[in-house]
Amino acid sequence: MAGERRMVPTKDYVLGTHDAEIERLGLQHRAWRQRALDAWHTAGIGVGQTVLDVGCGPGYASLDLAELVGASGRIMAIDKSERFLGAFDAACRQRHLHNIIAYRADLDADEFPEVVADRAWCRWVFAFVKNPRAVLSRMAAALRPDGVIVLHEYFDYSTWRAAPPCAELEEFVSAVMASWRNNGGEPDVALWLPHWLEELGYEIRSARPIVDVVQPDHLSWTWLATFVEVGRARLVELGYLSPGHAESIWQAFSQLQATPGARMITPGVLEIVAARR
Repeated sequence: MAGERRMVPTKDYVLGTHDAEIERLGLQHRAWRQRALDAWHTAGIGVGQTVLDVGCGPGYASLDLAELVGASGRIMAIDKSERFLGAFDAACRQRHLHNIIAYRADLDADEFPEVVADRAWCRWVFAFVKNPRAVLSRMAAALRPDGVIVLHEYFDYSTWRAAPPCAELEEFVSAVMASWRNNGGEPDVALWLPHWLEELGYEIRSARPIVDVVQPDHLSWTWLATFVEVGRARLVELGYLSPGHAESIWQAFSQLQATPGARMITPGVLEIVAARR
């Protein structure tokens, strides 16, 4: 595990931008799609609006948002990864979508594009940036006076556990959290977000925790299992796990999946909908 070889920060996304990660993010969006749609409905996202998608990745959420706002609306999507944006552009072309504008920008280092949006959406991005409050401030400033921000961020990543307990899964989760923090992120960043939003002149319309208990036939189990499978290889690459330890974690997780009645508790997510006062 940690200490088995030198752990160094990465200029790339800590989770990587390789093909397996792009595919995993697609599965992740499918697992969370209905929750996102519900949150967007609560925020009043609809036809004709301009929506800012901060940290869009390969654009899975942006594609759904583009359909919500229709041809008269616009999606302004931001990400720093050329590989992600390349995959996003290919998907837009395949679907013949012309109401999306993608910008390449490092959220920590670059300014937001000059845009005035009606709504802003961000999921699992603040956990990875080095100055999340500054990013949130730029996001808030990009909205109209009646603008609304919708966020999905982790408030307690360590709720990801198994029943019955699986020590190897808990070791994996600890290594994931360490890798994020060592690269300047904070897995439980949602604990700060409501306070920061209020400081920036926003009123919290709703804040609710999302924690599920799922079995192996649930899509959220597949989402988490895929993250263990893909993530362990990335942790080996970054030096947080040895190849042997990564394999033992996968074997233990595979045994968990085969255990009758096994369940997983998902990482704790906070859904926040906030509007300008």
